[in-house]
Amino acid sequence: MIGQLTGKLISKQPPEVLIDVQGVGYEVQMPMTCLFELPDLGEQVSVITHFVVREDAQLLYGFNTFAERSLFRQLIKAQGVGPKLALTIMSGMTAHQFVSAVTHDDVSSLIKLPGVGRKTAERLVVEMRDRLQNWMSSTPATDAAPLDTAALQPTLAASSPREDAVGALLALGYKQAQADKVVAQALKTNDGASSEELIRIALKSM
Repeated sequence: MIGQLTGKLISKQPPEVLIDVQGVGYEVQMPMTCLFELPDLGEQVSVITHFVVREDAQLLYGFNTFAERSLFRQLIKAQGVGPKLALTIMSGMTAHQFVSAVTHDDVSSLIKLPGVGRKTAERLVVEMRDRLQNWMSSTPATDAAPLDTAALQPTLAASSPREDAVGALLALGYKQAQADKVVAQALKTNDGASSEELIRIALKSM
């Protein structure tokens, strides 16, 4: 199993990144909350990974901390939650925001995420509560700090920030019309914003 990758960051096309590890390029899908923390292209990067083998594909999911990967692994054990939906959930909120939502029975925050209806949200709250107690007790202090996304200023190699932002939202499960609308609204007040800034603003407005 591939548990960690360290190499040069070649490209970022949310929600996927390409990492060159000694001449081999690994495609890794990451939650937006993790992708926002990556360094600039061409710099060294290290990500914690979860390897999924299917009949038709071998997929790598990447995270910045062991705590985030642990949460992902707990999520995909929940009924009706596969890797794609888990990635969407962790893109819409940080690991600690999700834990807070479950702890406080905040179903309304969960149903704002694409693919998470009321029944799924209510089931997540029930199923994840006990699992998250174990997750929090086993989380290293260095991994437990909330993400400060407001201070992050990454760059993305892309010809069109709008197109990349819309594409990223579509990949996370949002509808075309919804993605177009929120990105257009973000551009109205943030003209000239980078792709990742648009994605962050759009996700917050969902």
